[in-house]
Amino acid sequence: MIVTAPVELKRESEANSLALPPNETDVSAKDQPRNRDPRGHSRASAAKGPSLIIEAGRRTGLELDNLWAHRDLFYILVWRDIKVRYKQTILGAAWAVLQPLFGMVVFTFLFGRLARVPSEGEPYAIFSYAGLLPWNFFATAVTFGSNSLVSTSNLITKVYFPRILVPTAALGAALLDMSIAAVILLVMMPICGVSYHLSLLLLIPLSALTALTAAAIAIWTAALNVKYRDIRYALPFAIQMLMFLTPVIYPVTFLPTRWRWLLRLNPLSGIIEGFRSAIFGRPFDFIGLAVSILMICLLLVASTYVFRRMEDDFADII
Repeated sequence: MIVTAPVELKRESEANSLALPPNETDVSAKDQPRNRDPRGHSRASAAKGPSLIIEAGRRTGLELDNLWAHRDLFYILVWRDIKVRYKQTILGAAWAVLQPLFGMVVFTFLFGRLARVPSEGEPYAIFSYAGLLPWNFFATAVTFGSNSLVSTSNLITKVYFPRILVPTAALGAALLDMSIAAVILLVMMPICGVSYHLSLLLLIPLSALTALTAAAIAIWTAALNVKYRDIRYALPFAIQMLMFLTPVIYPVTFLPTRWRWLLRLNPLSGIIEGFRSAIFGRPFDFIGLAVSILMICLLLVASTYVFRRMEDDFADII
């Protein structure tokens, strides 16, 4: 016993030296999954409280309830665009009158007097102004709407809200310009020998159709402009070319009958012809308006789908 006791104490001390420190725990690979939940999170951290996991998803619906909840923000964005539109300008809102008025004078001289473009028996000044009224609204709304997301990048990267409100709010300032220009039209009509008709009231729904057309194109181009900055350079050229493919300075009857169906695929064609019918008190081309409404609906669905598919990546690439 005197000899073996030190040997047993030595073996016991060696075993204690090989053991893990008291503050460490030996967890084998077999026992490790017991401390994890099926998602791989620690059970100890889960015991402290519920955890919130945010996963990105692709949304394609319009979510009208969410848009209605942010309607106050929409009004603020519209008012901001109206104030910024003519900030630090000398003429201010007078540009809303001068643009279509100068365009009417130039078109009347070049196409009405020199080129002798037919105006269906109506004064060419009012005829061209009736086409410039919705066209200028469309071109202005699309131009500002397509650049709206890029110009508000600081707001988009910091605060959540439905991004589709930004390009649609750009229509507010353009709609105000169109309203001012419409008043000038009413003043010029008796001067040019055009009488008033009850059909002038139909300019309101026709203006709404123009706004929907501009909103569809603005939503689509705004989404593309975030990822492809070539849009801001190609869009002005495309709008300029589109004006000659739209009956702004000429009537639909100016084209041969076999080619008129191509012109009807442009939703602005039926709208502009509707403007002229309302101003001059002529019968409406309801088939052309129906085709325009159908094309507007298709454009709205397609542009909204593209916008919602790309919306989740705006804050990362803008």
